Amino acid sequence: MEPLSIDEIRGSFVNSTRSLVKAMTPPPGLTELPWESLDFLGWRDPKAPNRGYLVVQRDGGVTGIALNTQASTKPRRGTGLCDLCNTAHQITDVALFAARRAGKPGREGNTVGTYICADLACSLYLRGLRDLDVPQGETISPERRIDRLADRLDTFVSRVLT
Repeated sequence: MEPLSIDEIRGSFVNSTRSLVKAMTPPPGLTELPWESLDFLGWRDPKAPNRGYLVVQRDGGVTGIALNTQASTKPRRGTGLCDLCNTAHQITDVALFAARRAGKPGREGNTVGTYICADLACSLYLRGLRDLDVPQGETISPERRIDRLADRLDTFVSRVLT
């Protein structure tokens, strides 16, 4: 992924109001991010823990998606699977994120949801740059997993846009 400025990030959101984008807390350490290892920019808002953001470069531009999730009130046990990167985590490290659809459908309350790594760090898990607590059973190459992430990410963004 190419490095982005905060203005490019703020201007990319397709499913959020101007006031919410203005109130958004930028990703921490924006200039120090490992951009070359990111397939998308994802972060949780420290001032609004139930809010997350996902920014992708596609079709020659940048598309930002505002996400919402709910904090679990009770501890859960087990394993969860991220729908984007297919990485297994402790169940508390995977969250159901909902994105309001872009345009009129979103203004009417329509959303799209999927399970994603709770910290939105799929790219780092696939490349071994962030440790996992759950053993992974997949035997395909990291390159193939990265390609699969790109396909699933494109599908999710397309669902938000249509």
